Amino acid sequence: MSVPPLAILTTGMVTGVGLSAPASCAAIRCAIDNFQETRFMDSGGEWILGCEIPLEQPWRGRTKLVKMLSLALQECLDSVPRLLDPASIPLILGVAESMRPGRIEGLDDALLLEVEAELGVRFHQSSAVIAGGRVSAVHGLKRARELLTARESDKVIVAGVDGLLTAPALAVLEARDRLLTSQNSDGFIPGEAAAAAVVELARPSQDPQLLCVGLGFGNEPASVEAEDQPLRADGLVQAIRGALAEVGTTLAATDFRITDVSGEQYGFKEAALSLSRILRERKEEYDLWHPADCIGEVGAAIGPAILGVTHTATAKAYAPGNNVLTHFGNDDGRRAAAILTYQPVKAA
Repeated sequence: MSVPPLAILTTGMVTGVGLSAPASCAAIRCAIDNFQETRFMDSGGEWILGCEIPLEQPWRGRTKLVKMLSLALQECLDSVPRLLDPASIPLILGVAESMRPGRIEGLDDALLLEVEAELGVRFHQSSAVIAGGRVSAVHGLKRARELLTARESDKVIVAGVDGLLTAPALAVLEARDRLLTSQNSDGFIPGEAAAAAVVELARPSQDPQLLCVGLGFGNEPASVEAEDQPLRADGLVQAIRGALAEVGTTLAATDFRITDVSGEQYGFKEAALSLSRILRERKEEYDLWHPADCIGEVGAAIGPAILGVTHTATAKAYAPGNNVLTHFGNDDGRRAAAILTYQPVKAA
């Protein structure tokens, strides 16, 4: 049985390089970053680089997550007049994994209520929080597809918010050699972000639209910190093949990739291994885009942010093509992939 595609109507983004989707995507297109010295110091006595969002007040912790997410959600609500009543729209919100070091408290039980209070709205009763880290957005799209297919709502918002710029998180990540510091060159730059996308079931349209046509999931036994198992990219291969199977196509039919890799060799190696195991046709070019180069490692926010980048890049015709592979991976081994395709206006 074929799965119904989802149409991505609009997106909202708040990142270290822009407080809206257009501003963030323009900066990412131009390879502009906002990497600056933070107030945290590494073990070598040097300031840790980070990508912080400059809001009007120096909010911290869960309060800042609420402020960032509210801006991204409001951008979505303002840009789609047909949304009308937010009470009829479920919000599927991705946050950090429950066991991630330095995780801010209250994400599962308080964050959604605080965001509703900040916006002055109530979302649909089917709203939920997915503590899935970087793979949250793909699980959110799957849940959105289920809700829309069951006719519980006409539209769903898939969102994510996260931040790694806290002392507890940075201390553990540095101890595990995960951060880019004066003592470690194989690491990422931490950041913070919020992003959201409004989706609905795809329908015939004369207007251009970005569709999510396939989703896939897997599990990788060789984690980034594991030393007892060789990395074969089994989990990512499983996720990509699952997404391709839902579409009924091959990897060669996609034009480029946008992923969550954020600076560590592990992510690039995994992406290359999965490509070598799945791609069976020669391609002259197969670009790998990674927005973390500009916004830093932003955890659960990277999925909706990538939807925003893809939405803008395809609509403005600076993407290498209209068919996109996106994939994501968590430290706990979970992997997810999605196939996106842009349908431009057809010539008469």
